[in-house]
Amino acid sequence: MERNGAVDFKALEKELRAALAADEKYERENAAKFRAVAQKVPSYEDFRNIVLASHLKPLERKDKMGGKRTVPWNCHATQGKTLQEHVATEMPQEEAPFQPGTSAEFYRDWRRRLRSGPERYQALLQLGGPRLGCLFQTDVGFGLLGELLETLANHVRPADRAAVLGVLHSLAGTGRFRLNLSLLSLSERECCQALFQKLQAMGAPGARTGQEVLGGGQQGTEPEQDLLQELWVLYQLH
Repeated sequence: MERNGAVDFKALEKELRAALAADEKYERENAAKFRAVAQKVPSYEDFRNIVLASHLKPLERKDKMGGKRTVPWNCHATQGKTLQEHVATEMPQEEAPFQPGTSAEFYRDWRRRLRSGPERYQALLQLGGPRLGCLFQTDVGFGLLGELLETLANHVRPADRAAVLGVLHSLAGTGRFRLNLSLLSLSERECCQALFQKLQAMGAPGARTGQEVLGGGQQGTEPEQDLLQELWVLYQLH
């Protein structure tokens, strides 16, 4: 109570809280003493530790399973994991080779992994005609035939002439080839025409020295030339 007779409620509340805390501490420590006696602790040190730890409460299930942890359980293990992840980031794993087992896998990797024209061209040569024929035995798929022809037309090289002819021959033997061929866009058909013209020129006399001569003389090896003429018909370019 202050000098003017007014009651200081804040001071009374503070004293009341302190008294309640003291009573709770007394009851808690007294109960801990009885537990220690009942447990027949072997030494006074154990007795004292039980009393001093009487304010601690056991973890509840929600404390064990949930809640956000601000301190790691094992900082050394956490640091080791972080270092391992850092090393894994600095040393990326080598990408697996392009070896699709189905047409669906081919289409997926063709879209996701093989982004550039040279990558796609090398992938086609790597698989080869027979493998492509097996993958697309049922159907090449709408739109894919045009992309394959454009890739070959834009990147074909004289050294790859035989391999490209093999790819074209295998594609011509896939299911519903004529239907897919009829669905080619104008630009895709133009690429197909340009591809066959390049293949024709690569087999002409003097092609090995860089000259591209259309027609005339014995062109390339006879089996390759016969196959090229057959493909002209299959791709409806005659």
